[in-house]
Amino acid sequence: MAEGLIKNKYPNFEVSSAGSHPEESVNPYAVKVMHDIGIDISQNVPKNVNKFVDDEFDYVFTVCDSAVEICPVFNNAKNKVHKSFVDPKRDSYDSEEHAIEIYTETRNLIEEWINEYEDIWS
Repeated sequence: MAEGLIKNKYPNFEVSSAGSHPEESVNPYAVKVMHDIGIDISQNVPKNVNKFVDDEFDYVFTVCDSAVEICPVFNNAKNKVHKSFVDPKRDSYDSEEHAIEIYTETRNLIEEWINEYEDIWS
């Protein structure tokens, strides 16, 4: 979701996202809540973070506690920023509506966080 939000807000940025334990495909709840705000992430492909270890970055963002604990060091990153968000796929859901509610909340929190960096990125 963070990749989609950043690409939407800053289309000229080169943005990649990856995880320490990537799924086979993007979570359908994430696809839905992003679609609800007009962002299509349905064609995104989950990638392993190890693919990017030797790449150079202006910024590396980690977005959950487990990521900061097990994420590679990224010595080639000029700036490293961590923000903890609850991973919505790890929550238990009472219903599909409840899952959508959790993913929507996480999406909104990530979007607010991205907006905090607007002065830096503009």
